[in-house]
Amino acid sequence: MDGTTVGEVLAELAALEDPRVRAVNERHGDDHGVNLGKLRALAKRLGTQQDLARELWASGGTAARLLALLICRPKAFGPDELDAMLRQSRTPKVQDWLVSYVVKKSPHAEDLRLAWPADPDPVVASAGWALTADRVVKRPEGLDLDGLLDVIEKRMRDAPERLQWAMNTCLAQIGIEHPGHRARALAIGERLGVLEDYPTPPNCTSPYAPVWIAEMVRRREAS
Repeated sequence: MDGTTVGEVLAELAALEDPRVRAVNERHGDDHGVNLGKLRALAKRLGTQQDLARELWASGGTAARLLALLICRPKAFGPDELDAMLRQSRTPKVQDWLVSYVVKKSPHAEDLRLAWPADPDPVVASAGWALTADRVVKRPEGLDLDGLLDVIEKRMRDAPERLQWAMNTCLAQIGIEHPGHRARALAIGERLGVLEDYPTPPNCTSPYAPVWIAEMVRRREAS
């Protein structure tokens, strides 16, 4: 659907706004009311359009930015642009999609992974840890896993919530994917107790690292 204007797309997003969806999303810090299934259907109809994606992002709306992340070309963004986009992101869903759908596919992902964890903004730092957790699973060669565990052990308990969650994910992935580091990952999780009391729905795995690690290892051994 090349030739679609940003005004037309914003009007369509406005028409998809549902107060009930917004109420649910706002409980999770996301200020939009568009059903994500309908948003993805719109993205599929539009197809990849980098210029339109940039215009949608510039509009500032959360639903528009989510749509932009679905129709953009991840490799078309430079590292400074990706850094600026992360800092402009105001809501958890936009931050998550930016990292998962765009940054991870960027040729600049490794440079940003190294730069972001030391940032004083916990949202930016958490993005760096999310990239590291992804590499722990997919491309661990060259990572200093003991060094990562040292930092997690020292800083995770007192980290802001979003950063703490990303560090905890990295801790769990080290324990799940790397048997030689599993005992230490379990010990750190038990000693720090981060997310031990997190309310977990039935049939879902707790994010508490010792339980998460044990359950994922059990599933793999049973398969």
